[in-house]
Amino acid sequence: MLKVMQVSKIYEGNIAFRALTDINLTIETGEFVGIMGPSGSGKTTLLNMIATIDEPTTGEIFINGKNPHLLKKEDLAKFRRQELGFVFQEFNLLHTLTVEENIVLPLTLDGKKVKEMKEKAKIIAEKLGIQEIMKKRTYEISGGQAQRAAVARAMIHHPKLVLADEPTGNLDSKSSKDVMEMLESINKKDFTTMMLVTHDPLAASYCNRVVFIRDGRFFSEIHRGDNRQTFFQKIIDTLSLMGGNAHDLSSIRV
Repeated sequence: MLKVMQVSKIYEGNIAFRALTDINLTIETGEFVGIMGPSGSGKTTLLNMIATIDEPTTGEIFINGKNPHLLKKEDLAKFRRQELGFVFQEFNLLHTLTVEENIVLPLTLDGKKVKEMKEKAKIIAEKLGIQEIMKKRTYEISGGQAQRAAVARAMIHHPKLVLADEPTGNLDSKSSKDVMEMLESINKKDFTTMMLVTHDPLAASYCNRVVFIRDGRFFSEIHRGDNRQTFFQKIIDTLSLMGGNAHDLSSIRV
């Protein structure tokens, strides 16, 4: 599903900055993979290149067998809209629209009929338990509800790959747990491939596998197995091995 091959990223300037060096990463269809590392390790740079927001300096990225970085501008916009789903820390919902209008935005951009959009919105709202907020504006709902709406918007067009960047970063512990349980459920039931960038060991413990990056290079990876609690502890242990500052980790809560 996703292949990152020998990818490096150098930002030019008065002093060139190497953000990533020779990263190799494969994510199979239906996998849920977390990316972790201290601040400045390069994990967001990696996410941005997979999301086609940024381009690799060297190396190649393939999503579903295609290298999106070779597409023309219009084709790339279409590819991003149809193949990828995005969930951000800031929710990125439009305050002038209702929750329902926010959720169907990707379908609106593809020129789908209103009836079809409403039907799809109804199905996903029921699935994610947000039927009662569909007519509300974004300022009338909680952070947890806003992130559920953002997940609904990311999933409405059945993307091949969902990219989540610190999706629990602005949420309290209960909302964080709810959102991660929801992402895990979508991954298992719909077999949707997901990649999560996070500082939060609890959020990462919902993944099948976590890849650690330090100083722009691959550091290690660990697999979940059957017990999430044990996996959570393994994540903590690996992060402590990597070093970094205390503020690189959100408050630990099991």
